[in-house]
Amino acid sequence: MSRVQELVSRIGVKKISRPIQIKMVRVGSIVLRVSIRPGNGKRVPLLLFNGIGANIEMFDPFVEELDPNLEIIRFDIPGVGGSPAPLIPITISGMARLTAKMLSQLEYHQVDMLGISWGGALAQQFAFQNPMRCRRLILAATGTGAIMVPASPRVLGKMLTPRRFSDPDYGASIAGDLYGGTVRHNGQEVAALMRRQLHAGSKVGYLHQLLAGAVWTSIFALPAIRQKTLIVAGDDDPIIPIANAHIMHRLMPHARLHRHPGGHVDLVTNAGALAPVIDEFLGTPRIGRPWRGQRTVDHLTPGG
Repeated sequence: MSRVQELVSRIGVKKISRPIQIKMVRVGSIVLRVSIRPGNGKRVPLLLFNGIGANIEMFDPFVEELDPNLEIIRFDIPGVGGSPAPLIPITISGMARLTAKMLSQLEYHQVDMLGISWGGALAQQFAFQNPMRCRRLILAATGTGAIMVPASPRVLGKMLTPRRFSDPDYGASIAGDLYGGTVRHNGQEVAALMRRQLHAGSKVGYLHQLLAGAVWTSIFALPAIRQKTLIVAGDDDPIIPIANAHIMHRLMPHARLHRHPGGHVDLVTNAGALAPVIDEFLGTPRIGRPWRGQRTVDHLTPGG
């Protein structure tokens, strides 16, 4: 339990429910479906990057477990959910530039950042390209891209199609083998998550994400990422073997590793256990200091 959640529990304060804002944001020729859960203005906002083919609703169980005073930004990657697919694929570095432009348009100077799976690749790239705009970095169930310890061919074969998002029953039938962890004994948890996908997205968008990930690696850039980083990895993750987390931990100068016994999507299916770890890493609110407009920097310089 985080310090904030522990305090709320002790004094019996009810969670503050703030309505989530959904908006369509045009960034150049790209239109993005963006979700913003307002906070109290005293914490650095948290930007979430989802896994391949998954829309913003997939993060709902995790968001619901985080400190309600924390402002949270999510958006559908182009071609996923409610964001139309572009005519040509966007590279991971191109997606990082697009994200930076979106944040500027929404008037966010700096954010904390969490990426899961494919979204972890984008989070790494953004932190590398925009060191002053990413304060702290959280990488969950992710790796270093094209150069990494791969999943088994049987698991990779199931990843080649987005069918698990459009067919919840099929998603439930393969959930244990694909995601491991808490869903091995209850694939219906994943089926319920898939039903949150109110916007199915497109096969073109899914293919674009596959292509972007296939030609990207962070293996050579990780030593240059100076942000304080939390790596969250499951011992039973068929998609991203735990060895990848150890490699990232060794290469990143200011990273710490949080291992848990779960699998690839435990951040969502076991959010009650992992959200407090994230809250604690992000730190306590800056009481009395409104965040928006502050030029706060928390990444470390060499030797810092």
